[in-house]
Amino acid sequence: MQMNKPFSQACENNKDPILTVLKTCFSNSKHVLEVGSGTGQHSVHFAMHLAHLEWQTSDRLINHGGIQQWIDEAQLSNLHAPLTLDLNHAWPITSVDAIYTANTLHIISRALVECFFDGIKRHLAPEGVVCIYGPFKYQGQYTSESNQRFDEFLKGQDSESGIRDFEYIVTLGELAGLTLLEDHKMPANNQLLVFKRHA
Repeated sequence: MQMNKPFSQACENNKDPILTVLKTCFSNSKHVLEVGSGTGQHSVHFAMHLAHLEWQTSDRLINHGGIQQWIDEAQLSNLHAPLTLDLNHAWPITSVDAIYTANTLHIISRALVECFFDGIKRHLAPEGVVCIYGPFKYQGQYTSESNQRFDEFLKGQDSESGIRDFEYIVTLGELAGLTLLEDHKMPANNQLLVFKRHA
């Protein structure tokens, strides 16, 4: 018996605003690795509307079943079964020209955030593009009271998690050979950061 597909209302709410940005910044990309595909909703929506892309899902093994259900239902030739990607270990790819991640960097530890950028440094092709969606602080300040409450909740669950400083993320990007191109304001006090790797 098939279990119900995992579902996130937040994914439904933000998928179209994110897609609007991805249509531009991934216009010249061919192979996108999604780090932390979660429920699988974003991958289906983006692969459907960005048919020129090969969309590679990935996540920890525990989430593969739900992601695969979304993939099986969508039946898209450019959407691929999830790879097992744990930021504690080597990535199961050689090279891609685009990387996308949503609502991950505030969930994982600071050490794993740095592992994420180390993976980018190792596996993103020259002139590759990275898109990171989620909440950030600016100069140590929250962009909303709800984000502050969310951050307190996260830290209550895991002291190593929490909303990251925009400046810290930009610095990690620079160390990985990335330049910040755009910072888009998104729904529900989130941002979409677009980076490009130096040639």
